[in-house]
Amino acid sequence: MKSLDEAAGIEIIGENNNRERENQSETSHNKSPLLADPWKPWRRSRATIKEWLLKLRCCLGAVCGIEWYGYAALGVFTAILSFLMDLSVTKLLTAHRGLYMKLEGNSLLQFFCWTLYPACLCAVASSFSHNICPFSTGSGIPEVRTMLAGFKMPHYLSLTNMSTKFLGLICTLAAGSTVFLGKVGPFVHLSAMIGAYLSNLCDLIQANNKEKAGGEMLVVAAAVGVASCFGAPITGVLFSVEVMCSHFALRHYYPCFFSAACGALTFRLFSVWSGDEETPQALFKTNFPAAVPFYSLEILLFAFLGLLCGAVSCCYLACHRWMLQFTKTNPMFNKMLTTEKGLYSGMVAFLLASLTFPHSVGQYMASKHTMKQLLTSLLDSRQWSSQSNNASLYLGPEALLEWSSSGSPVFLPLAVFLLMKMWMLVLACTLPLPAGYFMPVFVYGAALGRFLGEGVAYVSSTGLTSGLQWASINPGGYALAGAAAFSGAVTHTLSPALLAVELTGQFSHAIPVLIATLLANALARSGHRPSFYDALSIGKRLPHLPSLKKACPRLPSTPVGQVLGAISVTLQKAAGPVEVKLAVNTSTDSQIPVVDSHESQIILGFVLRAELLMFLRHCESEALEKHLDEVCCIHPTSVLLSPHNTVQEAHSILSLVGAQTLFVADRGRLLGLITWPEMKRILEDLAKEI
Repeated sequence: MKSLDEAAGIEIIGENNNRERENQSETSHNKSPLLADPWKPWRRSRATIKEWLLKLRCCLGAVCGIEWYGYAALGVFTAILSFLMDLSVTKLLTAHRGLYMKLEGNSLLQFFCWTLYPACLCAVASSFSHNICPFSTGSGIPEVRTMLAGFKMPHYLSLTNMSTKFLGLICTLAAGSTVFLGKVGPFVHLSAMIGAYLSNLCDLIQANNKEKAGGEMLVVAAAVGVASCFGAPITGVLFSVEVMCSHFALRHYYPCFFSAACGALTFRLFSVWSGDEETPQALFKTNFPAAVPFYSLEILLFAFLGLLCGAVSCCYLACHRWMLQFTKTNPMFNKMLTTEKGLYSGMVAFLLASLTFPHSVGQYMASKHTMKQLLTSLLDSRQWSSQSNNASLYLGPEALLEWSSSGSPVFLPLAVFLLMKMWMLVLACTLPLPAGYFMPVFVYGAALGRFLGEGVAYVSSTGLTSGLQWASINPGGYALAGAAAFSGAVTHTLSPALLAVELTGQFSHAIPVLIATLLANALARSGHRPSFYDALSIGKRLPHLPSLKKACPRLPSTPVGQVLGAISVTLQKAAGPVEVKLAVNTSTDSQIPVVDSHESQIILGFVLRAELLMFLRHCESEALEKHLDEVCCIHPTSVLLSPHNTVQEAHSILSLVGAQTLFVADRGRLLGLITWPEMKRILEDLAKEI
């Protein structure tokens, strides 16, 4: 029996030694956070693969930081999504057009085909978005701007939201130019979602600069979203500076340009590989005359066009704000937008499609054109007004034929297009589905510029200019300037001027386009009117301070002392373990203020929550009663606010300095503290006063 026991003991010892050797080998491989728990199967195979992954990470890290690979991947993945979306939408639009053409001769069936197809797609997009992820509706730019301002909105960056927005946006774009909506805004949101996941992946690979990398990735994503839609990287960066960020840091420039260039190049290469283009080039080809692109005196006409676009944009923005307010206050609209979103979207899409039916008003609006075809035709450099009566001249279906299909002069279709699309676009903006609103106003501005350009060309050709003969007027140049000026006035930005140049490659019209955009912006910004995106932020009551400032300029000047909440918890420097434990259990803040005593409330600094937990473990292990200042380090406050400082100043300090907590004191006496959640509460309370 003894020998058997000894043998069993030796066997057990041997097994234990083998287990220790295996654990030691596993421990040597588990030094990296990339390795998973050792209880999973195929441990040695997994350890070998992860060892090679570690070597690959070291090789990649030797070239540049891991985050730069994330920036490149962000541009490539977003461009791939953009190309796949364009391909899917083109297939659906082609199917709709083919079905409509096969019903030629039966106007009733053509009417139902023309109207029910976009109505069903919009109803499906709205119902799908509402049932799967309600956060996927709308543009997404106001929410991304709020997140870039420092507020956490995790639901808007979820994987469910990304897939729902992508599929819903395909249905919206497949409805065609009848609904007249685009994809720029949602794609900025989609790019932000991809950037959030890539940021988390970079944080897993290297566990440093987590907050910095995450914030930079969202800023970069805003630029990549625009660059992947148009293949315009410089415009994407400028858009990120103007629209998305309240404070754009210089360290974001290189990542933004790098990622936007990757996205734009990938998007254009996919167009070449698919056979649409022979080489990477401008998205919209133009044939502007190179010898004399415009005359010197035409600068005055471009300036007048800018003022005209600014005035029309003020009218459009006023109608848009009125419609947003009406849908919230009207009981019928409010109920349908709350409970019957699919029905509402289908009804509105059916109404818009009925008005654009080619055998009715649609014949005066070039309704058979897609949005890309509309913009291409409007940028045509030939004079329609002087050539529409020449039956022997063939301009192609992309230019004059669709605009003059009714047999009337081109001025009538352009005027009907401008009058109808104004209120139709305002109505389409109320649809609760994923949609972009930049491209429609860009095309509308091109039509407005085309109308003026055709008028100038007609006056010049008839000799009514008092002896001043201009050999050739380019109406396409006016359309280009009008597109940039009107869209810039609606969004209160100058990036559309650069976008117009990058989309067409017409650098010869850079100065007229910039002049028109500047004057349109000057008129649209007068009187502190909110932009289109500001109106959406105000309507959704998002805690975005620049938008609230446009709605009510006095709100940012509110003193902090008037809106400051009560102090949740404070610690005195002589606090013991009992008081520290109570503070840790009561507060979830990462920085807890320390005062001289509860009676004086003279602030000394703050102590980190992690240090308080170490203080409690130290007291429990040694069973000693020690005071807080004997063990923990009391950090001095770098920024101390006065109750007379404004909300805007506090918001700027939180954004620029990157501080987690700001302490408010009056003559050294602590009155309260401001964190990002507290700032969000303050802004939400101020938004209720609008």
